[in-house]
Amino acid sequence: MTFPKMAKIKQKFQTNPIQNIQKVVAEQFAKVGADDSIKPGMEVAITVGSRGIANIPLIVKYAGEEVKKRGATPFIIPAMGSHGGATAEGQIEVLEGLGVTEEATGCEIRSSMDVVEVGQTDDGVPVYTDQHAYNADGIIVMGRVKAHTDFKSTFESGILKMASIGMGKHKQALALHTYGIKGIRDMMPDVGRVAISNTNTLFGFAIVENAHEETTILEAILPQDIDDREPKLLTESIELMPSIPVNEMDILVVDEIGKNYSGTGMDTNIIGRIRVLGVEEPELPSVKYLIASDLSEASHGNALGIGLADLTTKRLFEKIHFQAMNENVITSTFLDRAKIPIVLDNDQKALQAALRANWGVDDENARIVRIPNTLHIGELYVSEVIFNEIKDQERIEVLEEPKDMEFDEAGYFYPM
Repeated sequence: MTFPKMAKIKQKFQTNPIQNIQKVVAEQFAKVGADDSIKPGMEVAITVGSRGIANIPLIVKYAGEEVKKRGATPFIIPAMGSHGGATAEGQIEVLEGLGVTEEATGCEIRSSMDVVEVGQTDDGVPVYTDQHAYNADGIIVMGRVKAHTDFKSTFESGILKMASIGMGKHKQALALHTYGIKGIRDMMPDVGRVAISNTNTLFGFAIVENAHEETTILEAILPQDIDDREPKLLTESIELMPSIPVNEMDILVVDEIGKNYSGTGMDTNIIGRIRVLGVEEPELPSVKYLIASDLSEASHGNALGIGLADLTTKRLFEKIHFQAMNENVITSTFLDRAKIPIVLDNDQKALQAALRANWGVDDENARIVRIPNTLHIGELYVSEVIFNEIKDQERIEVLEEPKDMEFDEAGYFYPM
């Protein structure tokens, strides 16, 4: 079997990163009147989720410093539903994997799965909030605003999601996911509204990133303005999103999947696969066969999203912590996402199997793309046939001309 030659390219995306995060955080605190809302002696909870967010230790550190300037004590609560194996210890480990530690942020971490019921939605859904957050004198609901990996709607990933499934922990995740996609798409915003209204929430703090995973917007939003402002930030975030430079692929190789890259291990907006009952699959991008090669350390064995792949490797399979993954996927009710695909010895064997099943296409003409993960797709490899299509585009920079694929002694690609 002949493998096609691969070229390494770099995509040029629109960028406008924040140059001084500390300055912008201070400006945003001032904008929402933190001098009046944060008083000496208060304890203020700051929510931190399980996603890989650029500069998150710094953003939290500077937010904590603003709280301290006003004589109050900041602390961090993990706001991540059932992630980390749905345990307090596991959620601290997830934060550590993101670089969010007490040493890095200057803020104590208070992790617990205990919640308080703070109300109900009009649909009768109980609304829960983390016990530590509920007992705090103030809460800053911090979260990244971006396209969700399960659905499209007015509110997707953002402040309301953090206030609901994030602060509500495993119990809230169970309560919403019981309704399937309707729960997290249609009911989630109302749960977030009730959680914010019935707690000492001071303001939301939205983070938006550009295509290079750089912090481009930091915005504090008063509770009464979240409904109006969050959808606009979502639109801006979607416009900044990166994408693979072609829509039609025979084979997509994802070097590493993981919860630090996406809540689904692989961002469904990048790979064009959702696999949730009742949600229509995207028409583009179109991928015949997807190979998941490895699992990130930061995922702590949670390989949720492996079910979005068609083939995987022994290396990835042997890293799976089934209790952590199964707890997460059963809570979500999106069971397909934890199904184990065909397991091959290594990347080379997986690629051979995919090419064997790529009917009617000569191996050397196969349309193959290889990315490090679905969060970082600025630099990637493309097979020669794709390279010849896009190499002259203005936003494409050629880093390496097409050459033979190279594998290590174990049959895996060398790191990008």
